[in-house]
Amino acid sequence: MDLKELENGVNPEIHWYYQSKKVPLFRYFKKLSKEQGKPLTIIDFGSGSGFFAIELFKAFPNAIKEVLLVDIGYTDEELESTKNESIRKLRYIPEGVNDSVVVMMDVLEHIEDDYAIMQDIRNRLGENAHYFITVPAFMSLWSGHDVFLGHFRRYTLPTLRKLLNTKECNIQSHYYIYGWIFPLVWLVRRIKGGGKDESPESSDMKPAPAPVNFLLKQINIFEMNFRKLNKLWGVTCVSEGRIK
Repeated sequence: MDLKELENGVNPEIHWYYQSKKVPLFRYFKKLSKEQGKPLTIIDFGSGSGFFAIELFKAFPNAIKEVLLVDIGYTDEELESTKNESIRKLRYIPEGVNDSVVVMMDVLEHIEDDYAIMQDIRNRLGENAHYFITVPAFMSLWSGHDVFLGHFRRYTLPTLRKLLNTKECNIQSHYYIYGWIFPLVWLVRRIKGGGKDESPESSDMKPAPAPVNFLLKQINIFEMNFRKLNKLWGVTCVSEGRIK
């Protein structure tokens, strides 16, 4: 989770975007946990505040062995303070963690060499590793929001598939979310001025009035019921699968 997105006073505990975005993660983990029949380790790579992994731990405490929040930005004090906790902060993924789920919520777009980082993650993981990945979709939506957050690219399902579809990775499900708001986001960003040098650098993530926030949350949560059918367009790409 990008901490810069919170600079406008956004509270992920109530904001429609974060509350609806955790829905596919929860549904994926619930299904996976039932299939595995044993507690799993959550590895939140590029975790920032760790919002999504912590929410997952709150929702499924008995199905999670521990949560590893991995981010190079953590201080020595943060690492030390969580050393013996169920939710630990680390700068790097420990080698050989078995029975894990790597969660990457809008992380790969921040990394210049996304292929190299995926190779490194695969090499560090032990047996029975799974993943849940989200990334921003379509370069046609590129705007000052991406520049402000330090993105290198936006993806499509084919480009994300190309990155993940190796002998070490088995893609099980691949889809877009936030499809219904795609035309509106595209139009707004065109009006504001698309292109890397045209649109002012700022975050599009802002608090919404309570009634609007509630409506957007409900509409997007409803859309998540049909998410796996959406192979055409959306604001975000999602991939679920297993890392061999």
